[in-house]
Amino acid sequence: MGTFSIWHWLIVLVIVALVFGTKKLRNMGEDLGGAVKGFKKAWLTPPPPMTKKKPLPRKSRMTAPSTCKPKKRKMPDRQGCVAFTPNG
Repeated sequence: MGTFSIWHWLIVLVIVALVFGTKKLRNMGEDLGGAVKGFKKAWLTPPPPMTKKKPLPRKSRMTAPSTCKPKKRKMPDRQGCVAFTPNG
């Protein structure tokens, strides 16, 4: 029950080749090799330099349809002056 000998591995290889076929095994090997190459290339190339993105413009908090106007009411500010502030 120990390790498998070379003969065991050869028999397994022959059975796998019979089940899948040599063409399919060759294609799978090429795909695997291409994936490893792509991974190595991506790993070794430095990332592009970071660029600062422009911040998105802020939308106003109060949006009203163009057909109606927001109501305004007088409210005193901290200095005692009256300021007009729109409230919905």
